[in-house]
Amino acid sequence: MWELVKAGGWIMLPIMLCSIVAVGIIAERLWTLRPSRITPPHLLGQVWRWIKDKKLNNQKLKELRANSPLGQILAAGLANSKHGREIMKECIQEAAARVVHDLERYLNALGTIAGIAPLLGLLGTVLGMIEIFSSFMGSGMANAALLAAGISKALITTAAGLMVAIPALFFHRYLQRRVDELVVGMEQEAIKLVEVVQGDRDVDFAEGKA
Repeated sequence: MWELVKAGGWIMLPIMLCSIVAVGIIAERLWTLRPSRITPPHLLGQVWRWIKDKKLNNQKLKELRANSPLGQILAAGLANSKHGREIMKECIQEAAARVVHDLERYLNALGTIAGIAPLLGLLGTVLGMIEIFSSFMGSGMANAALLAAGISKALITTAAGLMVAIPALFFHRYLQRRVDELVVGMEQEAIKLVEVVQGDRDVDFAEGKA
């Protein structure tokens, strides 16, 4: 492996750096974007029990904000529930915008790596081909075996760039899809919260859900 890296030349350094950054982003996002962490089950039912038992206070709202991203959205709505449906919705939307921004953190960087890695590999190949043909032009003679070996070495960077780009692109799409699904789930829970607080929806305490 090290021999291949050396054969690829200096352009392999940024490609390797891209691979390290991509692996770090993928691991961090997979851990952070766990559904159980973002949208804990039965959270809305628990909040509604606090309301019915008159236990909802500033301390409970603080705990709710620290509980999860969904908790941040619900807490924003509950803190302004007395001002009417529209104000409550606006506050939920503002909190949701901040939460979504946090969920999408580093995904643009991962997408950039997926796009730039094959270009770096192609650049390395082009530079390698230029170097090969320049050496032959300078010597005034060409050897088929040496030419084939030089081309093979020049193509190493293209292969390396694709090896980084393909999984980066896959996980970028996968993680973006997961964010979209989480956002839809939080939106549904927020709508339920508005409806139950404003008296338009009943809560099934046996299931802990609205």
